Amino acid sequence: MTRFIHDKFAKDYLEELLKDYGEVKSSEKVSGEIKEIDVFFTPDKQQSSNLQILGLLGRFAENPALIEPFRNPASTDEICDCILKLLEVKALLRREAKANKTKLQDSEIPKLWVLTPTISETRLSSFGTMQKEGWLSGVHFLADALRTAIVAIHQLPQIPETLWLRLLGRGSVQSQAIIELQALPLNHPYQKATLELVYNLRENLRVNQELETDDRELVMRLEPLYQRDREQAKQEGRQEGRQEGEQHLIIRLLNRRVGEINESLIERIKGLSIEQLENLGEALLDFSKVADLETWLNQ
Repeated sequence: MTRFIHDKFAKDYLEELLKDYGEVKSSEKVSGEIKEIDVFFTPDKQQSSNLQILGLLGRFAENPALIEPFRNPASTDEICDCILKLLEVKALLRREAKANKTKLQDSEIPKLWVLTPTISETRLSSFGTMQKEGWLSGVHFLADALRTAIVAIHQLPQIPETLWLRLLGRGSVQSQAIIELQALPLNHPYQKATLELVYNLRENLRVNQELETDDRELVMRLEPLYQRDREQAKQEGRQEGRQEGEQHLIIRLLNRRVGEINESLIERIKGLSIEQLENLGEALLDFSKVADLETWLNQ
């Protein structure tokens, strides 16, 4: 049961990260015996330099990609099944190109990225994997014609470039990634949405009575973070409510003191901090005209 919870988290998570850069299809069916691709990503034709913010995952998304994340270590048969899906997609693209009397470009054929939390050297050797120059350790490529790489998440270096993939790891690897995620600047474009997905994962796991050790530890590690963020959100809500109340009060007092003020001045007042609003509340007692307010705001 928990495997399906983690599968849904992985698909939702990858879709959230990649949706701004192209078309993301999850659980995409391919022909033959019914198989589903976890994530089928097609980048926008105009490449975005913003992909760099996703680090190693962003490199995967520079080209069409099949992304197959595994919660448990991927077995030999599971990796072979992923390769089979890729070959079926390639065959479908060739048929479509033939029907349209066009030539299938190499750049249109997806690359397969198998994400596994751990993998043995014996299994990697059985696929004849190799390291490629310019790629981080942990990314193991098969022969070029197979357009496939096995990503051993536990072997990825602990650097910002790998954060978004290490969040799909297990145990201490995932826990460390969550700590790094929480430490990102609040204005980071993916921090808030990713934390919400992680907290949803926590809630879904909590209702399950038969958790594996890794999952129990994950829930326990997330509990203080979850409670802290919820408390912070409440405090921010109270702060925003107080600030909004100060704004309305100041605007009413100004309208009575100097007459109706225009929209542009109201917007400037709404941009003031609580401390600035309190200072304005004291200063407006000396105002007699709108020009006095403008002078104060321009200080």
